[in-house]
Amino acid sequence: MDHKFIHPIETRYRTGIATLFTEEKKLENWMKVEAALAQVHADLGNFPEKIAQEITKKANINYVKLERVKEIDLEIHHDLMAMVKALSEQCEGDAGKYVHLGATSYDIEDTATALQLKEALLHIKESLMDLLAELIKITEEKKKLVCIGRTHGQHAVPTTYGMRFGVWAYEIDRHLDRISEVLDRISFGKMSGAVGTMASFDDKGIQIQKKLMKTLNLNPVLIANQIIQRDRHAEVILVTALIGQSLAKIARENRVLQRNEIAEMFEPFKKDQVGSSTMPHKRNPHKSERICSLARILKSNVIPALDNIILEDERDITNSASERIIFAENFILLDYMINQLTQNLRGIEFNEDNIEENLNLTKGACLTEKAMIKLVNKGIGRQEGHEILRQAAIKARNENRFMKDILFENEQIKKLFSKKELEELFNPYNYIGKALEQTENLLKNLKEKHKL
Repeated sequence: MDHKFIHPIETRYRTGIATLFTEEKKLENWMKVEAALAQVHADLGNFPEKIAQEITKKANINYVKLERVKEIDLEIHHDLMAMVKALSEQCEGDAGKYVHLGATSYDIEDTATALQLKEALLHIKESLMDLLAELIKITEEKKKLVCIGRTHGQHAVPTTYGMRFGVWAYEIDRHLDRISEVLDRISFGKMSGAVGTMASFDDKGIQIQKKLMKTLNLNPVLIANQIIQRDRHAEVILVTALIGQSLAKIARENRVLQRNEIAEMFEPFKKDQVGSSTMPHKRNPHKSERICSLARILKSNVIPALDNIILEDERDITNSASERIIFAENFILLDYMINQLTQNLRGIEFNEDNIEENLNLTKGACLTEKAMIKLVNKGIGRQEGHEILRQAAIKARNENRFMKDILFENEQIKKLFSKKELEELFNPYNYIGKALEQTENLLKNLKEKHKL
């Protein structure tokens, strides 16, 4: 009977990173560690070189078939030992007798997991670099595009789209730093036997562990019990969730700005794309919504990752089942989310007419902060100026008139400002402070740092 897929990471949300989490890849990583262990044993004279050569030759899926490992696992209920038996039976002569010598299951498992997560983090780093490049490109293109800034969902003061995208780019830059940091802490393996004492390797345990990890381009732990402690793995999952939340934040803003009432920025919508099965006019931002939805899964997997830190005595196996799920889920879904957001940004559309219309929607009320400062400079007290402008803003809203016209009717203001001065004062393009300078400083920093 053909396998029927259940989880959408196998179909709808699958990306290239999924190859790192297949059963075949896991088996390959296990055998890579077994081969390295055999070679170290031979190097140290624990058994002949020809034994290590035979184990190394057979420690791959050309000889050890996944189907055979599963068959053995059904009999013995231990998947790693099933691999050991399947590899041993492929080895000629006496070589099979020496497979897995001195090791415990999680010497192999945890070292292989380090190889897997290290490779997965490097893949995510590449995907994030593509996203960062796109964010930098838009930041550069829109650095002078003035728009209304919003706080609490209300119009605040002018900002620029360059700043908006620059803030996001800077956040992705920090995630790249986090990946580099967590890479250092997850790139550790162990080869220390049953409860970490290395007793099974006689007096050569530390030497074996060091040589083996050097072979695999990993670091040896200084001390462990039967497993590598799960704070390392929890940090990896936490970083994937953090990145996911940032992607969701960007996607959420894209959704908000695509609302009909705002209509400033739109995710791409193909010519034959359907927005709704019943409402033909709809242009739903479903790609951005999908990113927000998947971020919830990444976040939820942080809890089991944290719980996995708390294991009994020198170990128990309560981490194992959840790790079979959360590592694959978080990396595959995260890679999909990054790729989706990058594609969205490559095809993003701006409606600059609506951006300008929204900038002037409050008839100049978004410039009251600037006006209040100018009133103080002209000799009006700050509190008094605040009240004058508050009343004028209410009147502008109620009468649908511009602030500058209402203020010019105020005798106190009329004595201090000419009509031309008020026109200049309520020009939103003249109140973006150091937005352009900050954006250009950021662009320079990120381009130099990432060689873009």
